[in-house]
Amino acid sequence: MSGKNWDRVPIDAQSVDAPLSQSAIFLVVTVAADRSALAKVCSVLGELDDLVKNVGFRDLGGRLSCIAGMGRGLWDRLDAGKRPAELKPFAPIKGAVHSAPSTPGDLLFHIRAERPDMCFEFERILLDRLGAGVTVVDEVTGFRYFDARDLLGFVDGTANPTGLDLPASALVGDEDADFAGGSYVVVQKYLHDMQAWARIPTHEQEAIIGRTKIDNIEIDDDDAPRKSHKSLATIEDADGNEHDILRDNMPFGRPGQNEFGTYFIGYSRYLWVIEKMLQRMYVGDPPGAYDRLLDVSTPQTGTTFFAPTRPMLQTLVQGAPESTTP
Repeated sequence: MSGKNWDRVPIDAQSVDAPLSQSAIFLVVTVAADRSALAKVCSVLGELDDLVKNVGFRDLGGRLSCIAGMGRGLWDRLDAGKRPAELKPFAPIKGAVHSAPSTPGDLLFHIRAERPDMCFEFERILLDRLGAGVTVVDEVTGFRYFDARDLLGFVDGTANPTGLDLPASALVGDEDADFAGGSYVVVQKYLHDMQAWARIPTHEQEAIIGRTKIDNIEIDDDDAPRKSHKSLATIEDADGNEHDILRDNMPFGRPGQNEFGTYFIGYSRYLWVIEKMLQRMYVGDPPGAYDRLLDVSTPQTGTTFFAPTRPMLQTLVQGAPESTTP
């Protein structure tokens, strides 16, 4: 990682560790059932790195990148013989008060750049190449909001791993050697009730989030009667080892439509880490003591993908079934 120079050349496709950006597009599509649609998708995925370079070279400082993630259904259609050990569809979660839905998605494209026009141009070309064989089921344009805050006013992503901790947290290792270097990706689109949030006093908002609002200082809530969002999203295994994920959440919205939201995207070495985090948020720890942030933030989507490395992606699409169309 230390040898990478992001300002010198465009960023390779599938670079989970690419820098956090000022702009992003989160694009989720489904792939039609016919073999010709699958063949077309595989062809485009095979040239994804070239597409990134073609657009990214127009402004090297724009740092364009794109990560493609595959859902379980599409992975099985590729008939690769093997799949990542934990890859499965997003499991809906039913809490006593709040629920997390599972929504369709064969492919995720996480497009990032310092300039929104570069994200736009890349998506335009990508969808043109994919053609009628895919259907867009969700499309969100995100932006970095001041000093990395969400629309609720709190800094988001402070606990992200850095340095050598990043690959150890976000990239599959020797435990699943065939897919080492890849990453599980979970996405959820949340809409916020900004008026309800504004009615909550700042000190209560801070207790819900687990950090101070102005200076982003972590609040110790070990002895509090109700765990904060920060504490519920902190995951430990049976041996007491803490497991981080890499978040690249972004705000989005249309004030004229009263739409304000956060697009959650988490990259993880282990899918069970994000699953446990969401269970704690929706079911509560102890059960019933759910994440109070959910009282004002409602998920609209929920989908799980696996982002293979670039060589792994090339191998997958080259071995895919060919179209029977002349």
